[in-house]
Amino acid sequence: MALIHKPLPSVESYVDFFSHQALPVLRHTVRAFENLHENLDQVSGKQIASIVLGDPLMTMKLLSYLETHRRSSQNHDITTIDRAIIMMGIQPFFDNFRELTTVEDVLAHHPRALIGVLKVIGRARKAAHYAREWAVIRHDLDVDEITVAALLREATDIVCWIFAPELTQRVYAMQQANRSLRSADAQREVFGATAREIQLALIRAWKLPDLLVQLLDNSQTDNPRIRTITLAADFARHVAHGWDDAALPDDVREIASLLHLRTENLLRRLNAPESEWPRFLPPQTA
Repeated sequence: MALIHKPLPSVESYVDFFSHQALPVLRHTVRAFENLHENLDQVSGKQIASIVLGDPLMTMKLLSYLETHRRSSQNHDITTIDRAIIMMGIQPFFDNFRELTTVEDVLAHHPRALIGVLKVIGRARKAAHYAREWAVIRHDLDVDEITVAALLREATDIVCWIFAPELTQRVYAMQQANRSLRSADAQREVFGATAREIQLALIRAWKLPDLLVQLLDNSQTDNPRIRTITLAADFARHVAHGWDDAALPDDVREIASLLHLRTENLLRRLNAPESEWPRFLPPQTA
């Protein structure tokens, strides 16, 4: 599998390169599918969906496949994994995703990149969990759509760790050396483009549902669905550094405002250590 070793000239160049590579998936995903396939008569769509939603790469592969093989009679986008499995059918699903390359094999000679991508995937899972929980609190019309969008918000970081491991390590090294350096600035210096620019172009090129483009557009700050996804991704990234991360008080304040929850109740829901509560509460209630 080809890798990028030096910056490409444009966003379009990255999209073209990524579009000509087969997306790998997690080894755990392949093994889980193999186990299900052994008892195919007893497999449900929900079991498959659960495995797919544990892997942002497999989620991208499935949604992209359905859009590129869209039936002429299909007049709406498939934006959730449960619906995608129903649309495809269980046996055809296994037939179409029989041969899958694994991330672990692709990055066998890049152990630091493998650790990096697994961390981002872990963050994406947590972000999807938070976004789903908050969407339920908000009584969102379609919680599953929010879950998928939150899971895919880190898609470009994941793809770059896989196909441009050396460049991506450089971005992270720059940020570790300068904690005030914004991700977008580091990405632009190393890649010549930001992850957000590449991501929106990839979503369109891979024909992912239009709704995902809208839900991943964090410029629409007044849209509560988009705020849910953005805050879930930000919170998952910041809390990964520890509860003493400087950005967390702002995150908690915005999440509490979005969900109309008291800060104490939100901190309890987030399993925040009580020793850290004073950082998030007004002095008189700390």
